[in-house]
Amino acid sequence: MTRVLSVASECVPLVKTGGLADVAGALPGALAACNVDMRTLLPGYPAVMAGSAGAQVVADLGDLFGGPATVRRAGLGDQVLYVLDAPHLYDRAGSIYLGPDGKDWPDNPERFAALSWAAAHIAAEGIEGWSPEVLHLHDWQAGLAPVYLHGMGAAGRVGTLLTIHNIAFQGLAPENRLEALRLPRSWYNPGGIEYYGQISALKAGLIAADKISTVSPTYASELMTPEFGMGLDGVLRDRQADLSGILNGIDLDVWTPPYNSPGGKAPMTRALREELGLPECDGPLCVVISRLTEQKGLDLLLNVLPTLLAAGGQLALLGSGDARLEAGFRDAAERHSGVSVRIGYDEALAHRLIAGGDVILVPSRFEPCGLTQLYGLRFGTLPLVALTGGLADTVIPASPAGLAARVATGFQFAPVTANCLRGALMQMCALWQSPQDWQKMMENAMAHPVGWDQSARTYAALYQTLKKVT
Repeated sequence: MTRVLSVASECVPLVKTGGLADVAGALPGALAACNVDMRTLLPGYPAVMAGSAGAQVVADLGDLFGGPATVRRAGLGDQVLYVLDAPHLYDRAGSIYLGPDGKDWPDNPERFAALSWAAAHIAAEGIEGWSPEVLHLHDWQAGLAPVYLHGMGAAGRVGTLLTIHNIAFQGLAPENRLEALRLPRSWYNPGGIEYYGQISALKAGLIAADKISTVSPTYASELMTPEFGMGLDGVLRDRQADLSGILNGIDLDVWTPPYNSPGGKAPMTRALREELGLPECDGPLCVVISRLTEQKGLDLLLNVLPTLLAAGGQLALLGSGDARLEAGFRDAAERHSGVSVRIGYDEALAHRLIAGGDVILVPSRFEPCGLTQLYGLRFGTLPLVALTGGLADTVIPASPAGLAARVATGFQFAPVTANCLRGALMQMCALWQSPQDWQKMMENAMAHPVGWDQSARTYAALYQTLKKVT
């Protein structure tokens, strides 16, 4: 049995802003079958505290970056959850990362340094008689833990793995916060935690963790290039031997279609059109479930939407984000009967969109792994995706070879431009006119493995290499 503490800033079902939460929530259960005892450490946001009412204090951390802090034990399904209860850092309304003004909380460096410190403390001192052999650290919010572990003299006893879910977020703080963050000045240099004149929590993890992973093999390769590495590509090239790409999976119990074969989708599509006020249509119903940002390529989709509509397709979109994109899609919905737009997020509606849609569009400029295309595969909702990151690793394109071999599961386009997206939409609409080919692609998609089994085994093997002789 390998003992692992997973350290994350969000986790379903308690708190979620993105795919990280899905991964953090699914891993403990998936790894249990691989002889891994994984426990999870989360910040004590109001939603987490409410979801773990009655949790008992199992560690006192004293003053932690400006106020008292304890660790409480709760449950996360059948797994153990540790909650960092530090009201001065986490007991506040609104987003877990952003203040009412839509900007990062000014004390985010301290808030997540505290999470990292608590993780290192648990690794160094143990908790309830349990000591992790490995810290699995997710993104910059847990990136300082290996540095603190060194300071506590425990780096030789506990292995560390840092997983990059999105390198665009790096946890920056000014140099004058070094002392406040309990970071040794000796680490502040270009070969250490310094990043263009600032402290980078993510870079700290990249240089100090024993191993690094990211959430798809293609993204691992992309991160070592200037185009995708966000200024850290050199660090990652230096650590290439310690870097691996492990695909995310999805929770098959949560994402199970209400039909067993492609033929079961038609009633769901009719019901979805009725719900959204879309007219009956002979063309494909395309769905988008996404943050509305340029990273997600949704400005490109807005640009080429007339092509989709002219070819007989429809669009149903659920998401929020950039105000200009929100306004653009709202305007499209007002002008075209074949477009439905819901601004915000609704988990139940997301499931109905996946179940009733014919195609799910993911035209991202970069995508570390992506989960919505995996949901689409599971439901026979064919993904149309950019050739990047995990999208490249999970979708078999309807190329001439893919169609001839009868293995295609979706559509890909590259480079990520409006013209190439337009071409992919035209190819998709043309293939829609061949029901036999389309049904075969749906069958392939629904049979494609998208669960956690293989990735869980890969993580378990990686943890084994991180266990240290004491």
